[in-house]
Amino acid sequence: MGDLLQPTHLLVIAVILLVLFGGRKLPELGKGLGEGLRGFREGIKGEPTPPAQPVQQQAAAPAQPAAAPTTTTETKQS
Repeated sequence: MGDLLQPTHLLVIAVILLVLFGGRKLPELGKGLGEGLRGFREGIKGEPTPPAQPVQQQAAAPAQPAAAPTTTTETKQS
């Protein structure tokens, strides 16, 4: 059982994965596997890390001021 992960075995496994999933899907599968393992480790520790905050780009145009709220008056008729 110790000789299971020889370099030739890993090469054969990599070729089989390439044939089955194609070159475009392998990076997505690797990313999904990495995120799954990270989530599993965080679940074991019990300390979730906050998700990364996306960098906000400043708008080229200046922000428009908020419009003043309009009020309507209703008259009660008896």
